[in-house]
Amino acid sequence: MDEYPIGVIVASMGFGLGIIFGITAQRSNFCTMGAISDVVLMGAWNRFRAWMLALAVALVASQGLQAAGAFELSASIYLSANLGWAGALIGGLLFGFGMTLAGGCANKTLVRLGAGNLKSLVVALVLGLFAYMTLRGLIALARVELEDLTMIDLTAAGLETQGIPDLLAATGLPMAVARWAAVAVIAGGLLLFCFKCSRFRAAKADQIAGLVIGLLVPAGWWITGIAGRDEFDPVPLASLTFVAPIGDGIQYLMTFTGASINFGIAVVGGIIAGAFAAAWAAGDFRIESFTDAADMGRHLIGGALMGVGGVLALGCTIGQGITGMSTLAVGSVIALLAIIAGGVFGMKYQEEESLRGALAAILGR
Repeated sequence: MDEYPIGVIVASMGFGLGIIFGITAQRSNFCTMGAISDVVLMGAWNRFRAWMLALAVALVASQGLQAAGAFELSASIYLSANLGWAGALIGGLLFGFGMTLAGGCANKTLVRLGAGNLKSLVVALVLGLFAYMTLRGLIALARVELEDLTMIDLTAAGLETQGIPDLLAATGLPMAVARWAAVAVIAGGLLLFCFKCSRFRAAKADQIAGLVIGLLVPAGWWITGIAGRDEFDPVPLASLTFVAPIGDGIQYLMTFTGASINFGIAVVGGIIAGAFAAAWAAGDFRIESFTDAADMGRHLIGGALMGVGGVLALGCTIGQGITGMSTLAVGSVIALLAIIAGGVFGMKYQEEESLRGALAAILGR
């Protein structure tokens, strides 16, 4: 391994991790937008429970690895002492609403792309374009202004990070006690929520999907935090997230000679490859396209909203909803709840065909 640059090693491992994710999501139909849709439209909770199981597994395993000294999660983007609550809230709402228009969140878009869905190709391109515009392009100035106006500097309150354990430790609890108390309450509550349901206990495919995808998050931390450890050129600590990496991946494809592949780009490529392999092997690979111009318009708007919202919120249903939550960051809690709220509103909008009608339906009027 010493013969290869650290970045190449990390990217190769990320590609393999993405393949596992793609195969698992394609065969199990793991979809966080679909999970919200099932609850809102059919009252079915199995896929939502699979998502929450993945969150609980990722949380316990990630915090366990940190406690063992494998890496320090405070080095991730999620645990900054600057709490960007407005970006998490607004971005989460935009992403949640956008994914309902686009027919799936970022990870589902990649999985469907691998299975031959041309609508997902268009969504991925638009999502990546708007993500990059929000990161470094036309919309970046507005993003920075929003951050400057609304950011809360927690160091003024004596906090080193925005982690829930830091908040609890500020009350006088030892940090280790605060950390494991938070893990026990959140992960324990989620596991109870998942397995108290007999239908979920009988849904082995959903259980396996939640377990595997949950374990991929600490695997990502391990790859970037340990395999990517280098005194002179360390790889940034990261795990599964898809919005910004899709934008970076598009730039990489267009400027191959002037750009380098990284963990996030490799994971995106791995998901597409894994989903393709799984769909082809099962005979599920088929080319799908838009039904009409209105269908295309909805997907274009959805992709744009996901690109902007995902960057503002620092992640998607996986990037914040599982990876960010595994760090116990307050911003991740805000983003996750906002994504779910945006998704529910989007479902009602699809039913009522108007924003006013959707709001009235949610308020029960």
